[in-house]
Amino acid sequence: MRSVLNRRAMSAVVALAAAAALTGTVAVTAADAAPQNAQSGPDHVFVIMMENHGYEQVIGNTADAPYISSLAERYNVADNYHGVTHPSMPNYLAAISGDSQGIFDDCKAGATVTCDPEEFTTTSEDTALNAFLTPAQFAKAASTPHMFSGRTIVDQLEESGRTWKAYMENLPAAGSQAVYAPVINGTTVKLYAQKHNPFMYFSRINSPGNPRLQNIVPAEGNFSHDLATGNVPSFTWISPNQCHDMHGVSPSGAALIGLPQCGYPDSGLDHGAIQLGDAYVKKTVEEIMNSTTWKTTNSSIVLAWDENDYSGSSGGPGSPVGFSTPNGPGTAVLGGGHAPLIVINSAEGPHKATGQLSDHYTLLSTIQHLWHLGCLANTCSPTTSGTFEELFRP
Repeated sequence: MRSVLNRRAMSAVVALAAAAALTGTVAVTAADAAPQNAQSGPDHVFVIMMENHGYEQVIGNTADAPYISSLAERYNVADNYHGVTHPSMPNYLAAISGDSQGIFDDCKAGATVTCDPEEFTTTSEDTALNAFLTPAQFAKAASTPHMFSGRTIVDQLEESGRTWKAYMENLPAAGSQAVYAPVINGTTVKLYAQKHNPFMYFSRINSPGNPRLQNIVPAEGNFSHDLATGNVPSFTWISPNQCHDMHGVSPSGAALIGLPQCGYPDSGLDHGAIQLGDAYVKKTVEEIMNSTTWKTTNSSIVLAWDENDYSGSSGGPGSPVGFSTPNGPGTAVLGGGHAPLIVINSAEGPHKATGQLSDHYTLLSTIQHLWHLGCLANTCSPTTSGTFEELFRP
């Protein structure tokens, strides 16, 4: 039997090699990836979280995002990746804790902070979502304090002897409790946004005197310094500011910082925000690739978008399900829409693409599997997460 299995495995390898030779691309399935599960994971993982754009708005948009489009052609892509839900913040929570925590808002962190859902309601401005919370989901979300006691990947990394650091553009200081920053001439320009810093929402990280807060640092100065000195953690999280992550800010805020491209347009695609994001990704990815760490280790860069542009609510394996009409009884996925995800490996191989349905739980589950960290909430079930470890292999 073993010889038969070996012959079958060799036949699969030969077939994949032939496909790569003919097309330069390997279309990956779960069966293809299974024999590789025992391989060791990357030495370093860099996660760069971008904002609010659908797959088709970025991938292949060579006018506004030529660099990112070139990455998608050369490296590995999850073609069926989704935000877990809308709006932004629950996606960030999901990406580090395996749970969107049942909320649907972008409110600040705090044990006494509660907020009504902003999306999937009859009062939401994003009518294209065409899906609605159940009364029970709304009530739970509205009464949930925004400081969570559960475990995150931070706990798992430290328990496994690995290191981590979160780099936040325009964060005023390490561990800052700021909700938005900076303040210019008395006006708050929302470059840094706490809603894009999920670490601040967990009491096991954000508590008075907690040393973990010192691992959440301004990107300015720290990221380049750490790369240059080789002081690179096992797990690096990068949240660009809202002019660099494709989110954008108000036109008045953009004018105040002399960056009109970053202002929200009156209508249509926000070409300026996409262009600024593409330039930021190029600078950051090339800086990582030029580092000694990248050149001498087995490392991976993940470029992900938290959700699409609210043009739809398709979801991944772990997305919540609500009503298709305000009062039911039909059901609808309360997802974050089809969004891009690209994986770049220092040990480069042929371009791979997977059509597996996936979301932020899949990404977290994959990192957990690669490093044997265990699981958290939705990553504990293949039904609500799954993995795409093959994207991290050469």
